[in-house]
Amino acid sequence: MRKPVISAAAAALALGLALTACGAKDEGSGGGGDDGALIVGATAVPAGEVLSYIKKDLAAKNGLDLEIKEFTDYVLPNTALQEGSLDANLYQNEPFLDDFNKSKGTDLVPVVDAYLPPMGVYSKKVQDVADLPDGVTVAVPSDITNEGRALKLLASEGVITLRAGAGTTASPADIVKNPKNLKFKELEPAQLPRSLDDVAAAVINNNYAQDAGLSPADDAVLLESAKDNPYANLLAVKKGNEDDPRVEKLAELLTSDEVRKFIQDTYKGSVLPVTSG
Repeated sequence: MRKPVISAAAAALALGLALTACGAKDEGSGGGGDDGALIVGATAVPAGEVLSYIKKDLAAKNGLDLEIKEFTDYVLPNTALQEGSLDANLYQNEPFLDDFNKSKGTDLVPVVDAYLPPMGVYSKKVQDVADLPDGVTVAVPSDITNEGRALKLLASEGVITLRAGAGTTASPADIVKNPKNLKFKELEPAQLPRSLDDVAAAVINNNYAQDAGLSPADDAVLLESAKDNPYANLLAVKKGNEDDPRVEKLAELLTSDEVRKFIQDTYKGSVLPVTSG
């Protein structure tokens, strides 16, 4: 049988169509699309655990296909979201998100507040921050917004005094009174729990404290109050994707009575639920 002859022009056209189809597929491969799995980036604790509960117990019966990708730092979940390999992420607060957008040129937006993971001061040397000896070193997070948050926590107890108007990006340069002559050591947030043998105290983000086996409710010598606290962790997406039905469904589940109860029962005061954005 004679084989059909394909002209060079036809072959080129077929190749072009194939490449176009592949390109379209690749472009959407990072996110699930409106009818695919919602891919959400998260740090392991508590975000990953909260999302895992939703995936196991709530997602299917609410028509949501949920995929979770865990991260160990505070930068990659946002860069992955901006680049499109994630559809959403859950791990950060709004001051951090605002600073990230400003410094990195991203356009990520909050969808809903999910829970409050209070930051705490931890120490193997003292039981109260008031008992910190003169001249000792306190470790704080090195990124701008978490360092400002840590300093504000210490200031709330009178350990230091910050200048009037020092905002969420306060730094040691904003300290106007330091009666104990404390020294501050800036470390990557994930390294802070490991610093406790070497410093008098460390101000540690909630997820890294729990990852290290610390209980914020029981082990912190000073813990943030939930009252008027701007640091609730939120579900974030790239601007323009706020109305994705899958995102709206996850936002609804994150603030549901079932998730509130899961947070209360699981974390017993170490993470606090919220019910509105």
